[in-house]
Order: sequence, then C-alpha cells, then structure tokens
Amino acid sequence: MNRQIIVITGASSGIGKALALTYAGKNTELILGALNKDELNNTARECEQKGSTTRTIEFDLCDADSTQAFTDTIMNNYTTVDRLVHVSGISQRALAEDTSLEVDRRIMEINYFGAITLTKALLPLLKVGNGGKIGVTSSISGKFGFPLRSAYAASKFALVGFFESLRLEHFRDNITVTLLFPGRINTPISLSALNGQGKSQGLMDPGQATGMPVKTCAAKMKKAIEKNKKDAYIGGKEILMVYFKKYLPALFYRIAKKTNPR
Repeated sequence: MNRQIIVITGASSGIGKALALTYAGKNTELILGALNKDELNNTARECEQKGSTTRTIEFDLCDADSTQAFTDTIMNNYTTVDRLVHVSGISQRALAEDTSLEVDRRIMEINYFGAITLTKALLPLLKVGNGGKIGVTSSISGKFGFPLRSAYAASKFALVGFFESLRLEHFRDNITVTLLFPGRINTPISLSALNGQGKSQGLMDPGQATGMPVKTCAAKMKKAIEKNKKDAYIGGKEILMVYFKKYLPALFYRIAKKTNPR
C-alpha cells in the first residue's frame, strides 16, 4: 500500500543512475528511462538487488514519437505517479558564434522541451496521488551564463521559468517542485557535450573529473526533493558563484572571466 511509483529519466548513467540507486528499496517501483538500453538495464538490475521493482523504457528525447511512446507506456500501466525526476540532458562546449542553430535547437529540445513534454503528459497521474513531487535538474548554469555554455545555459534558464510557474499553478494539488542546481559533479556529461557542429567532444573536463562524487550529489538531490525544498544548490566551492552573481556582481564577473570553462 505504501509503494511509491518513481519515474527517473537519464537513469542509464551519471546522476540519473545514482539517483535511481538512492531511491531503490523494497517499497519502490522505479520506471527508468534513457537512450542507452544496455546501460539502462544494468541500472535496473542493481536497483532490483536493493529490492525495487523496475521497468525500463528506452526512449530518445529528440524524437517526438519515442517520447510519446515513453509516456504512453506509463499512462497505460499505472494510475498514479508519486515522483517524477528529470535528469536527462546534454551539455555544450563551444563558443556561441561557432555553434550552429541546429545544435542550439537540439540542446533545447533535449533539456527543455523533453522535460516539459513528459511533465505535461504525466501531470494527471501526479495529481491523483495528492502529493506528487517533481524534481528538475537544472544547473548552476541555470543561474548565470558561462563561456562555452550559451545554449546549455539557455535551456537550463528555461527550465527554471517553466517549473517555477508550474509550482505556483499546482500548489493546491499538493504537487511540489524542487529545482536542483548541481555544480561540478563527477559524471560523464562532459564526454557527450556537443561542440559547435553537434559532435560529442569526447573529453572529460578537469573540473568534472574532480567534482563532487555522484553518489553524494544523488543523496543531496533526494533529500531536497523529499523535504519539498524549492531550490537546492549542490556542489563544491563553485556554488559560491551563484551568490557572488546575486550579491557581488563585480566580483562574479572578475572571477568568471578568469575561470577555465572546462
């Protein structure tokens, strides 16, 4: 009777996988979505070892039919969803002037339109439970722009605007929205980050490699979601840049100009 139905995107690796394992347990059914089927199934097996029931759904946020099939599978098999956590996303490593519009649109499609498409489709199931929680992975780049991140930052800013509005529209339905702002986390996201021509850069950024362990990040994310936090900043000393930008903008810009964007 107390089983929770939890939907997590991007669950094949990185933060999404770590978050699935953090939520895994005897009273959870995890619906795990991602593009890489083999890695997704590996996540599911590890979650099942911790007592969870799992369902894996391979889907591509750039493909409208694939995204529709993802939501249809959930709508056809479940009457309620307790948690919806958006982790799927793609980053960027290119100057704005060197980035094609196709890449700008692709990043926005995955990071922004993908998340709101799934949310709109699953909102009726979140409302049924009279206490659904939505976790949204933005980024500290969703609080300030940074070199080589123009499209990425734009998509993360857009998420904040949409989900802050959604939070206010549905508080009477007891739906809570937690915006998550990770900084440098040790995940493979920089490996798949797109250059200006839409190719994966294939390199691990030094800042990413020395970032917060992904398990620590996932634990903090889950805690923030379950405590109904509106915003959660997760990372190391780079999180200070959020406060510098707000309260000491001159210092922020001085540091940002000197910081290695990789």
